[in-house]
Formats: sequence, structure tokens, C-alpha cells
Amino acid sequence: MTENTSVGPWYRQPWLLFLLIFPGAAIIWCTIAITVALNSQNSMVTDDYSKEGRGINMEIARDETAKDLGLSAEMAFNERQINLSVDTTSGRADYPYLILNLFHPTIAERDRTVQFRAIGEGQYVANLNQPIEGRWYFDLRGPDNDWRLKGESSLPSSRPLTLGAGAEDRG
Repeated sequence: MTENTSVGPWYRQPWLLFLLIFPGAAIIWCTIAITVALNSQNSMVTDDYSKEGRGINMEIARDETAKDLGLSAEMAFNERQINLSVDTTSGRADYPYLILNLFHPTIAERDRTVQFRAIGEGQYVANLNQPIEGRWYFDLRGPDNDWRLKGESSLPSSRPLTLGAGAEDRG
């Protein structure tokens, strides 16, 4: 009852291929992951933590100054134009110009800075090179950079965005 069947060499066995597929796939996947990690930049990591901390304290002071002044703003985004109306508790805000910083949540290269010019008492307008679409964080600053209004919204928006001191628009 003994049969003499010839068994092929070890490297031609089907189980060998099955056992080597998983470690081989893991090696290929790790090589791809390491290559991507080494060739891409991580712009969210900073080396100077103490400088960042001081900057955060300055930003909080700017927010408090805006709150003390009772600043509020309303922005209407058209395709390539932004209309802005700024008020304080003592009436319309009158500045020669204002600065709006638009920050993209994930891609730092898409961040923009827009300068508003005054067209009337408390009324400002800015023109854009191209339309703005997607999710954005923004902060509005005065010419002396002593106050800040901030917010977050998806653009384009059909309704005006309202910014108040100490509160963010989550439109």
C-alpha cells in the first residue's frame, strides 16, 4: 500500500507561494509608505514651540480688543468680489483699509491674504483674482493689527457671513 509519488522541489510547492504573499505585500506596502513620508512635507509641525505660544497669547489679546471695541462684521462673497460692513458698539468703524486672511484647513499653499479698501463709512470692498470655493478659516484684522475677528465657513455662500467679537460663524 505504499505508493511512491514523486514530490517536486520545495520551491515549486503551492503552499510556498501562499505563505510568501503576505510578508511580500507587507514589505511592498512599507516601502511605499516610507517613500511617501520622506518625499512629502508636513507643514503642520513647528520647531519653535515657545514662539508659537507667545503668538497664541498675542492672538487672544487681539480677540479681547475686538470684544472690548464691540466689533462685528458682515461679509458677502460674490464670485470675485467681497463686500464688507464693519460696525462697533459706538457706530460704524472707519479704517482706511482692512486685511482678511483666508486659511485653507489642509493645504497651506492655498492660503490667501485680501486687502479691503474703504468705499464709505464702515463699508469696504475687495476684488479676488479667482473665485474661492471650499472650506475656509478666516480672520479679519485692522490696519494696526491690534484687533481680530475670526470665523469659519464653506464658500461660496449664498448668505452673508456675520463675524462678532468672541464668536465664530460656522456657516
